[in-house]
Amino acid sequence: MQISIIIPIFNEEATIIDILKKVNNQRIDEIDLEIIVINDCSTDNTLDLLEDNKGLYTKLINLEKNLGKGGAVKRGLLDSEGDYVLFQDGDLEYNPDDYIKIFNVIKEYKAEIVIGSRFLSPDYIRVHNYYHKIGNKFITFMFNVLNNTTFTDIYSCYLCYKKDLFDPELLKSNGWEQQAEILSNAVGNSSIYYEVPVSYSGRSFDEGKKIRGRDVFKVLFMILKKGLF
Repeated sequence: MQISIIIPIFNEEATIIDILKKVNNQRIDEIDLEIIVINDCSTDNTLDLLEDNKGLYTKLINLEKNLGKGGAVKRGLLDSEGDYVLFQDGDLEYNPDDYIKIFNVIKEYKAEIVIGSRFLSPDYIRVHNYYHKIGNKFITFMFNVLNNTTFTDIYSCYLCYKKDLFDPELLKSNGWEQQAEILSNAVGNSSIYYEVPVSYSGRSFDEGKKIRGRDVFKVLFMILKKGLF
């Protein structure tokens, strides 16, 4: 089985090599990793570092213009060849050592969707913004109501799903709401989904975290649109 690791990046010179080394350490029997890095027109030293470390990834996609995270994700999905895809940010908020939990659930239970939840007794979690957590819980609640699911953390970075559940060409969004669109499409075409606990070292806004409170409204609109229509 092959799993495509989709890594969209923008100006991650401080962490990208460390995260790629951690991803490469996740070698598990019967699992082949396709590591796809999408450079969204970084303006720092990120591209030079990647070109100097070609052994750390399978494919490097350099976008000609900045598309934002969603646009980079879509491009990576279109170029992926794995049976499953798993999203990985280019910073160190999420630890690839947790991949084994996701992969084992896929192997043992034939899961079609697995989310790495920060709220299921992880080994550690950095204390972060209270309102961010409340917003996450609210959008997760709304998703569950409309899709008859029991997820605890739909906006975890670690969303892994069977690639043939939907065609990425059909994705309409490029903003933060894209994950809600992806998960809605995947859940609508599957019946076996799981969560596993993952650890989290979230960055603050000063450290470069980009999602803002106003993005919650776009996410909610996408959840409602996909759930009701």
